[in-house]
Amino acid sequence: MTKSDSGKDSALRIAQQPAADELLARSPLAALVGMLLDQQVPMEWAFTGPYTLAERMGSDDLDAAEIAAYDPEAFTALFTTKPALHRYPGSMAQRVQQLCQYLVAEYEGDASAVWRDAGTGEELLRRLNDLPGFGTQKARIFLALLGKQFGVRPTGWRTAAGAYGEEGSRRSVADITGPKSLAEVRAYKQEAKAAAKAAKAAEAEKPANSATSAKAAKGSSQG
Repeated sequence: MTKSDSGKDSALRIAQQPAADELLARSPLAALVGMLLDQQVPMEWAFTGPYTLAERMGSDDLDAAEIAAYDPEAFTALFTTKPALHRYPGSMAQRVQQLCQYLVAEYEGDASAVWRDAGTGEELLRRLNDLPGFGTQKARIFLALLGKQFGVRPTGWRTAAGAYGEEGSRRSVADITGPKSLAEVRAYKQEAKAAAKAAKAAEAEKPANSATSAKAAKGSSQG
């Protein structure tokens, strides 16, 4: 159990939609799929996706083997049917299917096996990083989510999760426990994005400034 924004014990409140959050809380695969979808769309949209997908598949849960064997065109249609499951429904449908095919091949379709017997945080990070669609950042965020909200805490998990594992942080979906923390995480992301943009702009100006300085220096020496 986690602490909601009110400080009381609560179920997950990531999707901000009770039925979707209930599925995330009981379905390891739904949580993985939600994390996979969490890019270039609002976090609550991404983590509502698994619930909507399960509904469209006529089930109350997701099954890795079923998704892995699904006709690719028909599976893509589940994503593209309005309202679409993602801003890029076609490519994300493919990624979800690739994830499930990997889980079937490596973990017999059991998503929770990815972390169930991981002995250390570094081992768990490696396993998550090996998942299709999971880069290092996404793997660290999901590792932090497992530790903070699912009680999956192998030795060194906070260290392996990096800054996302810090207690009391507001950096990622791992820290969302209600509307207030969602707003705080979103504000942090916007600030980080703005800072990165400013740093990139400053870096782009350096060559131009250097060229201008060199030209001025040359003119001065010739004078």
